[in-house]
Amino acid sequence: MEEWKTPARPEDRTQFQRDYDRIIFSSPFRRMQNKTQVFPLPEHIFVHNRLTHSLEVASVGRSLGNLAVEKTVAENPDNPLIPEIGTIVSTACLAHDLGNPPFGHSGESAISNFFKNGAGKEFKEKLTPSEWNDFTQFDGNANALRILSHQFSGKRPGGFALTYPTLASIVKYPFESPLATKQKFGFFQSEKEAYTKIAEELQILRAENEHLSFRRYPLVYLVEAADDICYQIMDLEDACKLGILSYDKVKELFLNFYDPTEDSRALKSIEETLRRVSDKNEQISYMRAGVIGKLIRESIRIFKENYDAILSGNFDGTLIGSLQNPQATAMKQVKEISFKEVYAHRTVVEIEIAGFKIIGTLLEEFVGAFVEPDNKYNKKIMSLLPEQYHPQSESLYHKIQSAVDFISGMTDVFALDLYRKIKGISLPGVV
Repeated sequence: MEEWKTPARPEDRTQFQRDYDRIIFSSPFRRMQNKTQVFPLPEHIFVHNRLTHSLEVASVGRSLGNLAVEKTVAENPDNPLIPEIGTIVSTACLAHDLGNPPFGHSGESAISNFFKNGAGKEFKEKLTPSEWNDFTQFDGNANALRILSHQFSGKRPGGFALTYPTLASIVKYPFESPLATKQKFGFFQSEKEAYTKIAEELQILRAENEHLSFRRYPLVYLVEAADDICYQIMDLEDACKLGILSYDKVKELFLNFYDPTEDSRALKSIEETLRRVSDKNEQISYMRAGVIGKLIRESIRIFKENYDAILSGNFDGTLIGSLQNPQATAMKQVKEISFKEVYAHRTVVEIEIAGFKIIGTLLEEFVGAFVEPDNKYNKKIMSLLPEQYHPQSESLYHKIQSAVDFISGMTDVFALDLYRKIKGISLPGVV
């Protein structure tokens, strides 16, 4: 995270706006357009991929950040960071999924499974317990911090050279892998020093624990809320377009977020609009927009009510997890339906199964090549590796990590294509 030196010039953007632009114009960001969010990418119906999801989260995050400024300006009128909160949160939202591997939510599990139950088991006794946990509990959030801060081979120092507030806002789980619950943690062993430096500079408090652990940076709550709002609500819209959930079911789920008495005017306006608009997809989009707006307002209300606890790092839970009825009940219903009927749908499960097979095979090939590079076959495998992923250390941990870096950064299409070629299923020039 060393600042990259550039010639002196008039400042046309703040450093936080530069953070945003560096993400937008980066290769890892562009690659997300061909990474599955939840549903396999169909030919004729547009559904969300990692890129469109991140752009939508950034939009919601900007709104949350700008609304939060009203409270923070009153409490900290002389802090020059405050006016930039909307930009910081929006940038962190753009980058929050950069570390996710191909094939949707199962990508992380596929990497973990390779080390827990696959050929990667052989390395358990050769790594420290913490290093082993980095792989068996692989987390895309920790991988995002690595992508943004690590100097890959041939690349400039400091990774993306982002500001510390932006980097801290991405780390939803600010502790190392031995403390992970449900496969969630914030930084690998390789980035412990980097995050410690961020925490020290931003005066993020340490949590009392034998392992490295910190309190959450306040803006993390806004980034997390933006992500929670988008993926829960947008997945319903996609499920409706794909025919997985009926129009009537999705309409019911959306309208459940409104109180019949307190929101009577809003509900009346919704019904009037639905009568004027005959297109079902447009109706769903309209109701979805209303629910997102309502959840943004509720999230900010909770943020302001718990401002002191959030600022001190003593707020437990999440903004969305602190919703009151009817929003709390409605969100619970959305989650139950999503896990029962959407995420368990055959098309989703099929791509998850394919992801396990493809990622497991690629890891076996490339980890094996890194560990035994002098093998004739492995030399050919290594020749397929881009320069930036060449290991910079002889330690087994960093060799394995280089293979994971390469594979987790792949798009779905590239991973499938490389898998087929390695398995001899598809060869150039062979009919």
